[in-house]
Amino acid sequence: HTTGPSLNNDKLYKFAYTAEVYVGSVKASLQRSAGYRFSSGVDVNLLWRNPENDDDQLVKIMIRDVQVETVNERPADKNIFKGKSTEKIIGKEYLEALQRPIVVELTRGKVKNFYSYQNEPAFTQNIKRGLASLFQLQLHSGSAPEVDISGKCDTTYNVRQDQVTKIKALDSCEREKHGFTSHNPILDVSSKSTSATTYVLEDSFIKSAKAEENYVFVLNSRRKTGSKIVSKQRLELKSIQAGPGLMAGKQVAGVIKTLDSSYVALSLVAEPVKSECKKCPSLSEHWQSIREHMYPDKLSNAEAVRSFLSFIQNIRKATKEEILQIIRSENKELLPQMVDAVTSAQTPASLEAVLDFLDFKDASASLLQERFLYACGFASHPTEMLLKSLTDKFKGDIANEEIRETVVIVMGALIRKLCEREGCKLPAVLEAKRLILNRLEKAKKDDNVRMYLLALKNALLPEAIPLLLKYAESEEGPISNLAATALQRYDPSFLTKEVKETMNRIYHQNRRVHEKTVRTTAAAIILNSNPSYMEVKNILLSIGELPLEMSKYMLSMIQDILHFEMPSSKTVRRVLKDMRTHNYDRFSKTGSSSAYSGYITRGPDVSSTYSLDILYSGSGILRRSNLNIRIFDRNAELHASQVVIEAQGLESIIAATPDEGEENLDSFAGMSAILFDVQLRPVTFFQGYGDLMSKMLSATGDSMNVVKGLILLTDYSQEIQLQSGPSASMEFLGGLAIDISGGMEFSLWYRESKTNVKNRVATFVSGNAEVDSFFVKTGMETTLEVETSLDFISTVQFSQYPFLVCMQMDRVESPFRHYVTKYESLPSGRRYTAKGGKAVLLAGNEYPLHQENSNMCKQVFSAKSESSSNWF
Repeated sequence: HTTGPSLNNDKLYKFAYTAEVYVGSVKASLQRSAGYRFSSGVDVNLLWRNPENDDDQLVKIMIRDVQVETVNERPADKNIFKGKSTEKIIGKEYLEALQRPIVVELTRGKVKNFYSYQNEPAFTQNIKRGLASLFQLQLHSGSAPEVDISGKCDTTYNVRQDQVTKIKALDSCEREKHGFTSHNPILDVSSKSTSATTYVLEDSFIKSAKAEENYVFVLNSRRKTGSKIVSKQRLELKSIQAGPGLMAGKQVAGVIKTLDSSYVALSLVAEPVKSECKKCPSLSEHWQSIREHMYPDKLSNAEAVRSFLSFIQNIRKATKEEILQIIRSENKELLPQMVDAVTSAQTPASLEAVLDFLDFKDASASLLQERFLYACGFASHPTEMLLKSLTDKFKGDIANEEIRETVVIVMGALIRKLCEREGCKLPAVLEAKRLILNRLEKAKKDDNVRMYLLALKNALLPEAIPLLLKYAESEEGPISNLAATALQRYDPSFLTKEVKETMNRIYHQNRRVHEKTVRTTAAAIILNSNPSYMEVKNILLSIGELPLEMSKYMLSMIQDILHFEMPSSKTVRRVLKDMRTHNYDRFSKTGSSSAYSGYITRGPDVSSTYSLDILYSGSGILRRSNLNIRIFDRNAELHASQVVIEAQGLESIIAATPDEGEENLDSFAGMSAILFDVQLRPVTFFQGYGDLMSKMLSATGDSMNVVKGLILLTDYSQEIQLQSGPSASMEFLGGLAIDISGGMEFSLWYRESKTNVKNRVATFVSGNAEVDSFFVKTGMETTLEVETSLDFISTVQFSQYPFLVCMQMDRVESPFRHYVTKYESLPSGRRYTAKGGKAVLLAGNEYPLHQENSNMCKQVFSAKSESSSNWF
């Protein structure tokens, strides 16, 4: 009784074999895909059967009459294989290797040994491995791990009479995997793979076998955009003829040696194969071809991002010396963009090159150092080596104090990213955590405290929460505020009873007087972390007892929770049923402060929201404006950006009285930004009364740059071994050119202040699915690009009370382009391409804020037009 397929003695089984590969769009039919077909005859005969075990057989398999052709019918001028012989396409040496026979030892239907010639090209061996894997099957239902060309995979057999179905769980395959994924799921790619083979048996041997593998990859942020790779194999028995007789022998090794001493036993698992690029440009040639797109004034164009991404791919193949050569030869204007790309490549060679090039003891090169550090912070798959390099730099000499601050802030971001990938116990992570926590506890100067708190705001370490609570409650001004906003970034699941109690004490000022900014942050933390009925009730009861503008702000926050259906809205509604909390006195507070949330987009895949809150002091001067943009999908969230403008101690300019707890604040205005979950180093507009007056007198209204550069966002690369032999790869790269600037203007003459935050953005995503069979490459490239600008302007007129505030949030008209290119190419340079796509203009939009704001804007602009007409 045999448990595997059994061949008859002295017979030659002649099969027809085809292997097809298709690459195309996810929803497109296979007829519209790119690809090729490999077909051949296959001769199979039994060489030896173990005299003591019928289930142990040596089978010889030989490929002959090889042909390669296009998989879909095409006109002659679009068929790259037309008029080319198989020898021309594959190459004489490879064709000879392909037609050399292999021998497999089948034991109970499984390939125990795979014998071939040692010095054969890996790619021809893989085609033979793919064919040999088809002869492996068991004749009873059940599941077990099985080794084939894909690796060691969980395989399930379903047997019904003469039909066998084999399902291979591709996700379970154990083999050396190459590739990486993006840091945040929203920016990443989802993949799904299936593999099934159906056998029809006759006389206990294979009559036909049909195998199909499917790989599908889609962008999480836009599931319409993706690629699929399909690999099909078909083996059909055409005839059975008289064949050579069996060989004598008791042991497999002896039989193989007699047959051909050159045979060696090889693994059935595929060997890695990478074809060399013969006509690819060198790194410096590539840089010269894209250089013109990388000038600072062109960075808001999608072409700049496309060039940046293609350059990263090239840097990843380059040596340290090649990279250093081009960095050292470039001018000052283009160097920052080059540093962005070299750092984003994230290879050991690129990191060594950029660290060799940058001298942190040189204060004059701070712009390049900052661009390097931010590119590290946005790293898509950071390594322990990167964090260790920054820790070493921080311990060494850094000439510029702001760069020193940025190093430790970015270390915080890298700690979080490595911890989220289960790297919290890595030596470099433990060392960096210790350094930040220990130095914060010992820090005496406010600037140092602030620097380590910013690092913790990025690291989000659970063990840092007690320290943050201490600084939030016991310190004053910016330090207390920074500690509170750091706590606000934690997931609510980390916010323990102790955190909530401290936030309640700060908000209700149980132990000491706190500034409005810290109190409102404390209230936001309470309301966003599953508040109890009493917590909500106490906050609502406080409205009316608070300073005027703070009362209005808290009221807006509560109304926003209700209108935007935030998680705590049910509890708020329950509390509002009580007339003591919900009455006219409380809900009719006047003032200009506000909080409002809305949707930028709502899509089937992802949605993005904006929230804008503005808090004023009682004298009408801006205390804080906070604009947040978040992106969500069903399972994840990404804090895409936050721009906070803060001002304090400006009452003396307009001879107004400061609010309670803010009498001794130094004059200050500045801006802080979070970009893709990374807190950047805050920017100061002015510090101190003297600095303020000099800047006001020389004010030009120019914006101050907060962040400018190129960022790699989506970074996905996977190598796939197809069952038919060739290797495939899937790469998605997405980048962003960003320019965020902000400014604050005062006019004492018109008693008006204006803040302006400009977000100029260009994004580009490219996905490339490719099957590389050495003698032919086939694939599909998908690209998406969009250029847009989001402006947020806030105008305040404090010539009267209540003062007039008008907020505007506008997005300009934005071009959106989507292209798909399918291709097939031969090493000779012969190439077929088919292109398709569309370009549309997305309409501009002024985002709605609350009705009060619209009413005030009408007043502000009517007042402006009147004052201009009454000038003479």
